[in-house]
Amino acid sequence: MKILTIISGEYGERHLQNIKLHAPSSWSLETWQAPTILPPIIDYPEEYIPEDLPAADLLLSFAEHRGVAELLPDIAQNIGAKAVIAAVDNEVWLPRGLSRQLRGWLERMDVACATPKPLCSLTEHDYGITRRDRLSYESKEISEFARYFGKPNLKVEVDPDTRKITSAAVKVDAVCGCARHIADGLIGLSVDEAEEKAGLLHHHFPCLASMTKLNDFNHDTLMHESGHLIVNNIGEQIKPYKKTNYISPGKRSS
Repeated sequence: MKILTIISGEYGERHLQNIKLHAPSSWSLETWQAPTILPPIIDYPEEYIPEDLPAADLLLSFAEHRGVAELLPDIAQNIGAKAVIAAVDNEVWLPRGLSRQLRGWLERMDVACATPKPLCSLTEHDYGITRRDRLSYESKEISEFARYFGKPNLKVEVDPDTRKITSAAVKVDAVCGCARHIADGLIGLSVDEAEEKAGLLHHHFPCLASMTKLNDFNHDTLMHESGHLIVNNIGEQIKPYKKTNYISPGKRSS
């Protein structure tokens, strides 16, 4: 699969480097460094899009400027892309209204589009747009990408006698590489402390999703939502090994 990645700063650079390190050898990656300054309204997209962008099956946008989103339909057309993934880890870079417009523009071009919010909510068949709502898609290119990068999925092994984590294999990494970082930090931990430690590792990586509180995430942030996704993945697997303390009301402890 041929992929063109658009970046404009540290956020996109981190994602790009992780993909390069862990993508299948059959993928080929090219990069375009987008302008960091664009006008509020782009009347002539061709003035900002290089003529020599390489052909690609999948277009990835990790740009940190909303103006780049307005360029994506023209870029997709120019490079012959069959699908587009535009990350929504910060609404300043891609507001929800523009996300809807982008999906509509590309749908009319018969180009599949996913706008996962946060980016690590992407699976092989759908992605999140609010805490409760998800959108499905049909695209072999996006599904192929999400098979390796998207909603984190670790395979956690626990020693039943010591109740300590003995291994944490990364089946699906977050695009930024956070899942691998967390997996390395889990080894040797008791299941009783693993979820709290995973949350700290996620924040200290650090996750680069926005810390702005959003109404459609119950006034929580995309950084916290991202953390919930991987902590929940770990929590479900270690739940059978955790000890539960019960308190009987009205009785004095010995």
